[in-house]
Amino acid sequence: MRILIRLPNWLGDMVMSVAFVKEVKRQFPDSTISVIVKKGLHPLLQFFPPIQQSFVFSKDEYKGLAGLFRFGMMIRKQQHPDLFFCLPDSFSSALMGWATGAQQRVGYKNELRQILLTQSFIKNKILHRVEQYLNLLYQFTGQVPASPEVLLQENKFSSTGTIIVNFNSEASSRQLPLSKAVSLLKELRSSTDKKIVLAGGPSDRKFVDAIFSSCSLTAGISNLAGKTTLPELIHLMQEASAVLSTDSGPAHLANALLVPTVVLFGAGNERHTAPYNKSLCSVIRLGQLPCEPCVNNVCKLYGSPRCLELLDETMIVQKLLSVMR
Repeated sequence: MRILIRLPNWLGDMVMSVAFVKEVKRQFPDSTISVIVKKGLHPLLQFFPPIQQSFVFSKDEYKGLAGLFRFGMMIRKQQHPDLFFCLPDSFSSALMGWATGAQQRVGYKNELRQILLTQSFIKNKILHRVEQYLNLLYQFTGQVPASPEVLLQENKFSSTGTIIVNFNSEASSRQLPLSKAVSLLKELRSSTDKKIVLAGGPSDRKFVDAIFSSCSLTAGISNLAGKTTLPELIHLMQEASAVLSTDSGPAHLANALLVPTVVLFGAGNERHTAPYNKSLCSVIRLGQLPCEPCVNNVCKLYGSPRCLELLDETMIVQKLLSVMR
C-alpha cells in the first residue's frame, strides 16, 4: 500500500505529528510511507522517522487553488497513493489530497472539506494535539495506538552549557512584549555566567535585534535570530543545557530533542499544545486573569498580552536554572 501523509504547516504542529508518523509505520509495516511538507519545514524531515519520499509544497510555486490541484496531480502522476491522511484542518489541504487521486482520503471534518474526503471524523477538542492526530488514525483503523513518542532523531553532542532563549511567536498574544523580553534577558544575564543564545527565524530578526540593542547587559549573549538554518538550530539545541521559550515551535523542537525546556504560556492552552514530554517541560502561566487562556492570536482585551507582561522575571529565571542539565 502507498500511504501519503499531509503534514501540518507549523513547526510546533509538525514536531507533534512525529508520533502519528511512527504509528502509521507501526500499523502499516509493509507500506510505502510518503509525506507532503511545507517548504521551509522540509529540513526537519532528516530528524523524522525514515520515510520513502517527500513532496515539498511551496505556495509561491503553486499559487491558489489551481496550484494546489496542480501539485496534487503531480503527485498522482509520480505515485498515485492508495491512502491519504490529512493532518491540517484546511479545505485546501483536503483539495490537494483529492487531486492526488488517493482511493481513501482521511481527515477531520472542517470547512465543508468532508466532500473531498472519503472518510471524515469529528475531532475531540479536549485532547492534546499529539493525541488528536493519533485519534484520527484510531477512528480510521480501530487499532489502539502505542504509547505516543514525540522524539526527533538526534545526533549526540556534548553539552556546551549554553542557554537558548526564544522570545518570539507567530501570534502577538504569545510573543513576549519588547520591554518584558528586555527585562527578562537582563535578569537572566545577571543570574548566570552561562553563554546565552537568542534564537529566531528571519521574520523574528527585527524584534530580536530590538531586544538585544535595548539590553544593557549583553556580555556573553549571542544574537543568532535569522542567522541559523533549522538543522543548525537543532544542533544548537542538542548542545544546550536548557531552552527558555514562549509558546511556539522552538519549544516543541527542544522538547522533542529531550532538552529541558521552560515555556511561557499566554493565550495558548497548555492542556492542548504544550510540549508533549512532560518530564522535560516546565510550563509557566500567570493564571490570575479571567481571560486566560483566550487562545486568540491577538490580545483583544488589553492590546498587549497582560498574561505575559505580569509574569515574574525572577521566578522564571530560577525555574530555568533549576532544570538545566
